[in-house]
Amino acid sequence: MDINETLEILNRIFRQVLKKTEITLSENTTAHDVDGWNSLTNMLLISEIEQTFQIHFPFREIVKLKNVGDLCRAIISKTN
Repeated sequence: MDINETLEILNRIFRQVLKKTEITLSENTTAHDVDGWNSLTNMLLISEIEQTFQIHFPFREIVKLKNVGDLCRAIISKTN
């Protein structure tokens, strides 16, 4: 799996969880860029991401993620 494939899946997850069809993520996207992405929805997003990719993020790892690119790279490293 590469960054583009991971971004495509993340776009679907974010649109579903946040109920916003207009979301388009890039590697540089942060929570500040997406309306509705806050601390509560972040946990819902992480939970859905973990289920979709069948991986687990410890809390320490989650707080180190600065943008969607970091999240993609973390997912890729856990799924390879």
